Amino acid sequence: MAVPTPHINAKPGDFAETVLMPGDPLRSKFIAENFLENPVLVNNVRGVQGYTGTYHGKRVSVMASGMGQPAIGIYSYELFNFYDVQNIIRVGSCGSYSKDLHVRDIILAQGACTNGNYASQYRLPGTFAPIADFGLLRKAVEACEKRGLRFGVGNIFSSDMFYEDDNSGMDWAKMGVLGVEMESAALYCNAARAGKKALCICTISDSFIYPEEETTAEERQNSFTDMMEIALEIA
Repeated sequence: MAVPTPHINAKPGDFAETVLMPGDPLRSKFIAENFLENPVLVNNVRGVQGYTGTYHGKRVSVMASGMGQPAIGIYSYELFNFYDVQNIIRVGSCGSYSKDLHVRDIILAQGACTNGNYASQYRLPGTFAPIADFGLLRKAVEACEKRGLRFGVGNIFSSDMFYEDDNSGMDWAKMGVLGVEMESAALYCNAARAGKKALCICTISDSFIYPEEETTAEERQNSFTDMMEIALEIA
């Protein structure tokens, strides 16, 4: 496929080697305007804003993924395979299943469980386990430790349903899964298939253990700056 693609109207070379990928287009805009020097809008198809600028002299891009595995599956596939992007770092929000993690703590997704069917396309005679790139993960752990942040490393659950009828989330928690979001498994699958690197860094926006802890939509858009800075540092 030639570029522009059906979903990204950027030109060849418009994206940096590393792309930060929040779900929310407004979070993409926030990162570009508050952390990047001289950001340039390189994509705005369907309002999915992508920018490229520099961070401490290093060229970096940020573009939204939308919600869910089908959405991030499209955007990360096109970035990896048609725009020569080497690393995608998801910076998102998640719900916590862990009694040791609270709202605004960070989860570094070492692996991604899912109830979705994304990996079935690879025709594998078994179950594929999507995992992060260890190099990116190790750098993220070091950055969190250096900053003295509260964080957990482990499995995350990429659910295809936000409103789940049987409310099975805590069954995943019994298996040590730290939290739930909706994108990481597809991102890790695409990275594996393309021979590229990916990592998911999530800030906890709400807790299934401590339901009194929560954040607003505006806070999720604008205040989860620790994970943004970690992602930019390891970029």
